[in-house]
Amino acid sequence: MRKTAKTLALAALLAAAPALAATEKATFAGGCFWCMEPPYDALPGVISTTSGYIGGRTVNPTYEQVSAGRTGHTEAVQVVYDPAKVTYERLLEVFWVNIDPTVRDRQFCDAGSQYRTGIFYHSEAQRKAAEASKAALEKSKPFREAIVTPVEMAGTFYPAEDYHQDYYVKNPVRYKFYRNGCGRDARLRELWGDRAGK
Repeated sequence: MRKTAKTLALAALLAAAPALAATEKATFAGGCFWCMEPPYDALPGVISTTSGYIGGRTVNPTYEQVSAGRTGHTEAVQVVYDPAKVTYERLLEVFWVNIDPTVRDRQFCDAGSQYRTGIFYHSEAQRKAAEASKAALEKSKPFREAIVTPVEMAGTFYPAEDYHQDYYVKNPVRYKFYRNGCGRDARLRELWGDRAGK
């Protein structure tokens, strides 16, 4: 597995702080991983977010391979969190209002299975919570279209290259240009109204 500076730093932090032993991880695919880090980074109780690839067949894929749609992976964000401070259910709430769950193999201006949405569970408790969240949302959603986002068991997660990590912090102008140009926020508001992105 590729070891990026970000994942190495997180590993060192976890090793040095026994109090963090109770942390858990959650993995979500919501299209461009650049756009999925900010809402979780802003959430109290979240310790870290890592952009990467999941759900494919190629070992240690590169961005070029994934973005070409040749590996079966989708872009995703892995969240390390303190369950004493934020629940998995809350992470699910944040996930839904930051994606368009009504389309397959695309998100906003990005098309292809590498941009498909998905909830990748790491335990039976997460699976049950994710399926319950999806079922509840089907009943309460403010739009007519069906929710097609799958709930799947997490496989190997490969951290993306360093330049993708915290992209919105490192390249704020380019990030905003991409996000606006892709129509992400406009579509989220159309789907979720005042709840969009929160």
